[in-house]
Amino acid sequence: MAMDSTALMDSYGRKLLDELQANARLSVAELGRRIGLSPTATAERLRQMEEVGILRGYTVEIDREALGLEVMAFIRMSCGGQHYHRLLDYVHRLEEVRECHHLTGGDDLLLKVTTTGMADLEALIEALLPYGTPVTSLVLSSPVGRRGYAGTGELVTGTQKAGRRRR
Repeated sequence: MAMDSTALMDSYGRKLLDELQANARLSVAELGRRIGLSPTATAERLRQMEEVGILRGYTVEIDREALGLEVMAFIRMSCGGQHYHRLLDYVHRLEEVRECHHLTGGDDLLLKVTTTGMADLEALIEALLPYGTPVTSLVLSSPVGRRGYAGTGELVTGTQKAGRRRR
């Protein structure tokens, strides 16, 4: 019988997600100590969360600049319907593409790309031209980097708005 994902998102499940997002390399025993479950119960909870798709993998963050990828940019792509699937196939093959998001509105795709320099970015933009219209924005800095999801499920902005209403 398949496990309901909402049942796994109790206080233990949320604490487990918080701990994993902070350090996915913790042992099962240490995770259990931190969330208040036995190692066996923690391992079973992890297995169930993987099975239902709450946990999709365990990853590592790599400094792109250490790999010589000095330039990061976002490219918005608009293309005619006849080019859309060809563009998607092409984007899947591009090593420079870190992420690709399908959008609503005037643009079809948002690509997050990294290259070794401006000449490589220019070549990438030119390679995209047969598929549609690229609009590129260079990333100067990232004041808010990648971060985990709130284990509580509550957003800070919602808490702040509620606090302002009570005054």
